[in-house]
Amino acid sequence: MLKKYNLLIALIIALFSLSACSGQNTEETAVQKDYSGTYVGYSWKGESKEVLLEDAAQKIETKLTIDSKGIITDASMLFFKKDKEGNWYTRQDTKAEVNVDFSKTPTIATLASDNQDYAAGESMFSVKTADMMAFYAVAVDKNGTVALVIVEPYTRYQFEFKMDKDFEYNTKMKDMTIGNGLVVPTVRTSKSGNIKPKSWDEYADYNVLSFYKDPYVLTGQGVFEGLTKKSSIKEFLQRVGVSFEGNRPAEMEVSYGFTGIGGWEGNYQAIADYLIGKNAIKVTSLVDWSNSRYNKNINEDNFFGLDTTSGATKTVQNSADTISGATVRMSRESTSYQRTLVKAGIITEKEVIKGRF
Repeated sequence: MLKKYNLLIALIIALFSLSACSGQNTEETAVQKDYSGTYVGYSWKGESKEVLLEDAAQKIETKLTIDSKGIITDASMLFFKKDKEGNWYTRQDTKAEVNVDFSKTPTIATLASDNQDYAAGESMFSVKTADMMAFYAVAVDKNGTVALVIVEPYTRYQFEFKMDKDFEYNTKMKDMTIGNGLVVPTVRTSKSGNIKPKSWDEYADYNVLSFYKDPYVLTGQGVFEGLTKKSSIKEFLQRVGVSFEGNRPAEMEVSYGFTGIGGWEGNYQAIADYLIGKNAIKVTSLVDWSNSRYNKNINEDNFFGLDTTSGATKTVQNSADTISGATVRMSRESTSYQRTLVKAGIITEKEVIKGRF
């Protein structure tokens, strides 16, 4: 009888042990979910107005390659737009066709108001490119006249400089102001500038570096890195390839490029560089939505920036310190990224914050 009792006890212990092991294995299986694969997600213009992805004219595509543990091993992000013929192209395309007419004198753009519509001023530059963000171009004619254009990143206007061979090129940038005519905002390259001037008189004392507290976007990195408003226009010109014989600029064919991080291509590459090596299970957004200025402006359908709540903001712009120096508005890029995580099974569609496109 004792032997049967001991055998029964042994069987019960064995069953409990098996159950415990089975539970442990189940837990380990859940923890060890395999996330490996390549996933693609989108955000698109018009989603808040019920436009479908297949009908959109602008979209952002994020592609992630993730390993079994959720680590991002490769990443890319592309901003697609449709042209007038309905063909897709990317805003990262840096090719440009630039012509300069030295016979023209730049004139200031007419700003939109209650009494008048916006009208471009006279420009020395004819530019055809997919990427005007952070664009610059420069040329020097045989007479030593310099034509320089810099797209100011906060207003998105072309700021143009025309200087002849006798100009005092040691003039500091702080003295090249709108008010004295040494820099002229001629053409609006985008309606979505963070600053939308109502009157140029308000900005008479401004130079091209004056529109933001920290000149990081233009001079924190890239071709103008380290220059300040106290730097001379000669120093700025030398950075973009102009050479001088004494104080006279040498003739130079038109040259162009991108300031700061490098336009759309530089911004989106910075986001990709930031993501590679990150754990996608932990990095579930490109925006810290716990910031009250942002989360107050998320509605019940998870759309951000449709209506402005007191103390909130419609845009997530200040990302320079968090996404490898990227300076694009991050909410729409974050949506595309989150949709990629949905495809990977890391988050659900209900968790996606649909950014302002």
